[in-house]
Amino acid sequence: MSDEKIRQIAFYGKGGIGKSTTSQNTLAAMAEVGQRILIVGCDPKADSTRLILHTKAQTTVLHLAAERGAVEDLELDEVVLQGFRGIKCVESGGPEPGVGCAGRGIITAINFLEENGAYSNVDFVSYDVLGDVVCGGFAMPIREGKAQEIYIVTSGEMMAMYAANNIARGILKYAHSGGVRLGGLICNSRKTDREDELITTLANRLSTQMIHFVPRDNIVQHAELRRMTVNEYAPDSNQANEYRILADKVINNQNMAIPTPIEMDELEALLIEFGILESDEEKEKLVGVSKAEEEAAKKQEDAQGEALEAVKKGNVEIVSGRDKK
Repeated sequence: MSDEKIRQIAFYGKGGIGKSTTSQNTLAAMAEVGQRILIVGCDPKADSTRLILHTKAQTTVLHLAAERGAVEDLELDEVVLQGFRGIKCVESGGPEPGVGCAGRGIITAINFLEENGAYSNVDFVSYDVLGDVVCGGFAMPIREGKAQEIYIVTSGEMMAMYAANNIARGILKYAHSGGVRLGGLICNSRKTDREDELITTLANRLSTQMIHFVPRDNIVQHAELRRMTVNEYAPDSNQANEYRILADKVINNQNMAIPTPIEMDELEALLIEFGILESDEEKEKLVGVSKAEEEAAKKQEDAQGEALEAVKKGNVEIVSGRDKK
């Protein structure tokens, strides 16, 4: 298959949102229907392939390169492993915490894979990318035009939506020069109020779609404990079917958009509208209530103190119930 026919996609999202879990389950479902997949993990945690390979963490390109002395000394079959349904897996890796740029590992890994023919005989190349910060290295799949379709994993939580908007801003920056497009938002549900409606509204504001709402189900965690995708662990479950629906939507997605990221004020207004954030008026009311309660408590405390002082000075006689009789 020629490179022109390969669809290069990327999953971005805030750390902890379930991006790697969602991407691996979706890609496993795509492989079930015959799609040939290569996963390139671009997260320093190196957890982008563990459910496919049934392992803790795949040895990364940077780690192996450090052992050998240079990335040029590596062989392709040392860094590309096959897992569930023949999915090919690579982890780019990163340096020790606090030393160097983790994004550089992505650049090094992708260049090595391209030069050594890793992209041959695949239908989809999928980049799993940390999305809290879209810095130069982490933006590499977008900036260099490697990934043409971006899927943002988010939820109805404030910081997940904030990250999604920031990622959309990064996509917009390179949309005209690199041709990258936003394929949609994937809502990985956290069961917040009106979550489906909220993410649909956010998607509309960003000029994209909520491509799928993935319901929350503990079976995902049960599968993860066994280092498996839901599709492999419980293929007949409702959750496995949700990932199959999402996979089909990705395969057939024609809705590629240049995003229109919104300003922080508009995002906050949206969060207020859906009850995620409190408005200034509500905050003032709460502050007013809390001040009134504080003043009442202070008055009561002062009154109790004055009464106790009066007793100590003998100005008040304490009468027991027996004396009353």
